[in-house]
Amino acid sequence: MRLLVLGGTEFVGGAIVREALARDWRVTVFHRGRHEPPPGVAALRGDRTDPATLAVLKDGEWDAVVDTWKEAPSAVRDTARLLADRAGRYVYVSSRSVYAYPAAAGLAEDGPLVDGASPDADRTEYALDKRGGELAALAHFGDRALLGRAGLILGPGENIGRLPWWLGRIARGGPVPAPGPHDLALQYIDVRDLARWTLDAVERGLGGAYNLVSEQGHATMGELLEACVRVTGSGAELRWTAPEKILAAGVEPWTELPVWLPPDSELYDTLFGGDVTKALETGLRCRPVGQTVADTWTWLRGLGERAPLRPGRPEVGLSAEQEAALLEA
Repeated sequence: MRLLVLGGTEFVGGAIVREALARDWRVTVFHRGRHEPPPGVAALRGDRTDPATLAVLKDGEWDAVVDTWKEAPSAVRDTARLLADRAGRYVYVSSRSVYAYPAAAGLAEDGPLVDGASPDADRTEYALDKRGGELAALAHFGDRALLGRAGLILGPGENIGRLPWWLGRIARGGPVPAPGPHDLALQYIDVRDLARWTLDAVERGLGGAYNLVSEQGHATMGELLEACVRVTGSGAELRWTAPEKILAAGVEPWTELPVWLPPDSELYDTLFGGDVTKALETGLRCRPVGQTVADTWTWLRGLGERAPLRPGRPEVGLSAEQEAALLEA
């Protein structure tokens, strides 16, 4: 298989490149040169928002293209249009944010989508940009377009900071505010499982939209944080805190307490309540949470325990003052 990855040197794109290399695929990456691709990869350099450098893609043929772009849909439009006659399939790594908010628990791929998205738009907001990217892929590849609507993505290489923050905090030991309830069901995907399913889907010639996350309850908040304690060996004491106390303290779910969302909230149903029947029926398999946590910790330790942060992303996690207030509560 000949694979072109647009990007391919960071979190999701990097995992897809490594999975393709493990299958002995011929891999080309098109990127801006901020990070070096793995050995064995052909690299084309350019900025896809610059027509002059995008022109390096005018030659060549590929069996599939993988695109993780999250900004202006017009960039997906231009790339898909350029490659439509020279690539077999176009995989766009999208997001469950494309569903109209709030998304009901149990929503499948045919649920209502955000209004106002356009494949010709400049960058606006994340949900509209991702839906516009989907429309751009569909416009030029039709049923040869595969839309992977990912949810929360964890695992080695994470440059958002969610699981790395928990691992770093728990590694320091002592009492740690743990957002409850302990049995809060999570729905996420390890980046390597996303990569494996994506390339399997390419081999099978799949098209259309798929929700790419685990089954709800694949892990719980308790299992996630207890795995962090176990792999770091810190002996940290998890102090389980009721959702109402966390919210009363003014702590922001998801950002100041990464991964966590209060149960019985619209955002919880939207992000942790998707129907993934379609993906499971086409081979999605998700590894145990303990493996994701352990492998992420191994990766972090190799970096000196501080994860890279994607440019433009804010830091996540509690401040020392917020943590002290929660522990006192």
